[in-house]
Amino acid sequence: MAPPPLLLLQDITLTLGGKPLLDGVGFSVSPGERVCLVGRNGCGKSTLLRIAAGEILPDSGTRFLQPGSTLRYLPQEPDLSGYETALDYVIGGLTDPSQEWRASVMLDALGMSPMDNPATLSGGEARRCALARALAAEPDVLLLDEPTNHLDMPTIEWLEKELLSLRTAMVIISHDRRLLETLSRSVVWLDRGTTRRLDQGFERFETWREEVLEQEERDAHKLDRQIAREEDWMRYGVTARRKRNVRRVAELAALRTARKDAVRPQGTVNLTAQTASNSGKLVTVAEQACKSWGDRPIVRNLDLRLLRGDRMGVVGANGAGKTTLLRLLTGLDQPDSGTVTLGPSVAMVTLDQQRKTLNPQQTLADTLTGGGGEMVQVGDEKRHVIGYMKDFLFRPEQARTPVGQLSGGERGRLMLACALARKSNLLVLDEPTNDLDLETLDLLQEMLSSYDGTVLLVSHDRDFLDRVATSTLAAIGGGEWIEYAGGYSDMLAQRHGEALEQRTAAPQEPAVSSPGPAATNTARSGTRKLTYKDQLALDKLPGQIAETEAKILKLRAALEDPDLYTKDPKGFARHSDALDAAERDLTTAEELWLELETRREALQ
Repeated sequence: MAPPPLLLLQDITLTLGGKPLLDGVGFSVSPGERVCLVGRNGCGKSTLLRIAAGEILPDSGTRFLQPGSTLRYLPQEPDLSGYETALDYVIGGLTDPSQEWRASVMLDALGMSPMDNPATLSGGEARRCALARALAAEPDVLLLDEPTNHLDMPTIEWLEKELLSLRTAMVIISHDRRLLETLSRSVVWLDRGTTRRLDQGFERFETWREEVLEQEERDAHKLDRQIAREEDWMRYGVTARRKRNVRRVAELAALRTARKDAVRPQGTVNLTAQTASNSGKLVTVAEQACKSWGDRPIVRNLDLRLLRGDRMGVVGANGAGKTTLLRLLTGLDQPDSGTVTLGPSVAMVTLDQQRKTLNPQQTLADTLTGGGGEMVQVGDEKRHVIGYMKDFLFRPEQARTPVGQLSGGERGRLMLACALARKSNLLVLDEPTNDLDLETLDLLQEMLSSYDGTVLLVSHDRDFLDRVATSTLAAIGGGEWIEYAGGYSDMLAQRHGEALEQRTAAPQEPAVSSPGPAATNTARSGTRKLTYKDQLALDKLPGQIAETEAKILKLRAALEDPDLYTKDPKGFARHSDALDAAERDLTTAEELWLELETRREALQ
């Protein structure tokens, strides 16, 4: 029999400002289950996660946490007040004093010093401490709200492995597609105040979402036809000419109400960059450029040509100097030696990750208009601020809302609205994906892919880089930067090839005329060829994986029968146990196939 859920939310409702934000939503999390919670910015994901964490109470509904279970929650904006050091804060989240060593390990893995003063930490550093606190406790249930924000690539990859190694049940909100595809086994979609669940990983979600929306459109079309028939009867029916049938009139009113609620408009972000006249073919040229901070080299002997139409991604660990590099390439900073030359007619627009250009006391409308009336200058035309706000999914009543009261995703959309209103042929984007929902990321990707100008992009979102970048400039340490063709995955493949070449070119041991058995065995192990058994397993595993997936689908379909437990409790238990075993077999087979396939590719 399937184990009871550790965490259960049922019929949760919450109303903010007279409009229901959550309307009868719910989900459950079983031991070891990994669920991703997805939905548009402002739909209530973070609010629902706070209800799950017990931080806020809903208007109605049930929250149940198994007695004796431990739960930890990573908020977007953690509060570290009341602690003298980062280590004290992390230890404060432990339930077992003997596990204090894990606090130091987690802080070190996340690049934090145990003695850091929480009062002096930046927002990103505070989030890292909160992540260390949540992970060090090894809770039964882990709730993570945008865990990858402000993390660099190596740390994100470490976090993926760490979360995969835990037996903890998880609910994750994230804009990082690669993270969700790696971790999730179920998806809860929060949409227009209600939740739908998909018991498959995130890689299936977008196809499933389109199927759901298409079905909604078909249902709405049928409802339209039914309403049209009722209206026709109302106007022209024989009974209608003599006397209105009160019941039929009430039914028509109910149908109209149902049609209004059936497909409530979701709105679509309208991302269009205002392009200036073309720049020259050379946008920026660096020749032997060097830049240091004190004794630490940030950029050393950089030779680079950024051409019109290039979309270059910049990647590296936190502190590698990505922002300094951007300032050099855009002429905002001068190199210590060498030259950086901007091409003619460059019209640059910058979006910074800290969003320092936003005044938290200024209203949303004044931010867009510059405090000058009700019109926004968008390229060569003027538009009313309310209409331009709607392009970025802001409601008219938000026009007078202070920027400081907007959510992280709303501030991200506001930055995009300000940047895209100005003419440019060079977009410089420093972490533009932070806090944006998946639909807005899709539209931003499409806009950048069709943008006529040049793009310089700093991002830790691996999927976004793969979709947008035509080349990737990576920090390799000591101020050295190397450009690779393609996106992030292409860069990894090329780096792997470089490692193989270096290994091949390594100096060989002097040849021995008659090698003994030990030398022969060493040589053979160095080639790392697949054994016959490994090759046979590699050939058979895809078929075994397909068979196991089919078996899992069949068992899930059987368990979806609501009457199965009542009719056949023993059969229900057998199906549940078989499903658990099949899922374990699938995980084992996939991991073995990945290991063997990686070794095979390394030998080619």
